[in-house]
Amino acid sequence: MTAASSAIAAAEVFAYADEKIKQAAVELWPGGTVQLGQHTPSVTAYVRRLTVDGRPLYAKLSLLGLSLVSVLRGTAGDWTQVRAAQAAYQGSPGSLLEREARGLAVLQEAGARACRVAGSLGGVLFTEPVTGPTLADLLAKDPHQTGELMTRAVVELAGLQQPAVARAVDEAAITERGISSTFDRKFNGISGPTYLRKAGQADEVLSAVVLRLRRLRPAPAAGHRPVVYGDLKPDHVVFPDGADGRPVFLDPGLGRGRPQTDAAKLISRTVLSLIASSPDLVTADATATGIEEFAVALTVDLAPDERAEWLRHLVVLWLMDTTNILSTYLTSPPDLPLPEHAGKLTTRVETVCSLLEITTAGLVAGTDPRAVWRLALADVVKAANR
Repeated sequence: MTAASSAIAAAEVFAYADEKIKQAAVELWPGGTVQLGQHTPSVTAYVRRLTVDGRPLYAKLSLLGLSLVSVLRGTAGDWTQVRAAQAAYQGSPGSLLEREARGLAVLQEAGARACRVAGSLGGVLFTEPVTGPTLADLLAKDPHQTGELMTRAVVELAGLQQPAVARAVDEAAITERGISSTFDRKFNGISGPTYLRKAGQADEVLSAVVLRLRRLRPAPAAGHRPVVYGDLKPDHVVFPDGADGRPVFLDPGLGRGRPQTDAAKLISRTVLSLIASSPDLVTADATATGIEEFAVALTVDLAPDERAEWLRHLVVLWLMDTTNILSTYLTSPPDLPLPEHAGKLTTRVETVCSLLEITTAGLVAGTDPRAVWRLALADVVKAANR
């Protein structure tokens, strides 16, 4: 595995982001004492802890609505060009973080709990921290709760389907974080092969997987499309009152999508965390069983043929998301710090690629989606325990 070289130095970008964060904080809280804290590694936005007069906050800055990996690779030009474009972007209506702030308010309007926005200025979004274990923490501690907790996370978001809430989402949709839109952006016919070559030794397998997923991806959904959270990861669901309490949601990517969207991303990231942690067989089996229970809960009212089609779309979106994030990790410049689980995952690339290859092959061969689903979960257990 080889890391892609950086066209723009991460240190330059981080220094710029820190300055923007300090400027925004000083303007929002005049006379306050601003102290920057720990940087939170991310491949998407620049995130940093800080305090203002002792009040703990998180600050987030997004460059042009792109991932940090894309910016550092030079996708948007050199650093001079990026800075000039960012000056225009952060002042324009509808920037990514402006929509994210609106999304946090919409979540509360929908009856869900969301982290509180403390302020937003100059392209920087400030939010209050939410203390407590994340869904990822709880699943690692007790994998036998997997099905129940994943189901509860999705059920908590049912209020997003209210007509007034859906209209509000449509006015501030975050399409940038969608599974399909990200896949199309990364693996289009022009730059996709060049991009994958930066993934090192995983290039060949990922290229084959991408071709299969392009064939398998469902046609655009006709008729009504539900509102989806859009970025439902285990780390974005926090349980401040413990596993028995209601969750609080972070970093929404609200928009319209297929009914399987949120479940697919939640399963994708749960499986990747499981593989990265190299658990024992009991833990791996309990997690996979819980994921099956989660899918059963979401499809309990469907007829057998409808459930088969639902599972087919679920598996395709799951594998697309896994391909999206794995390729991001593998093409990340070496000077960009990765989250801990991402660093561990890059050491198990062959295992993840094998899972992607086997499962996409089954779908392309026309195997019954219900059988593909069962086999995929069995392969998850093997991959995690390998």
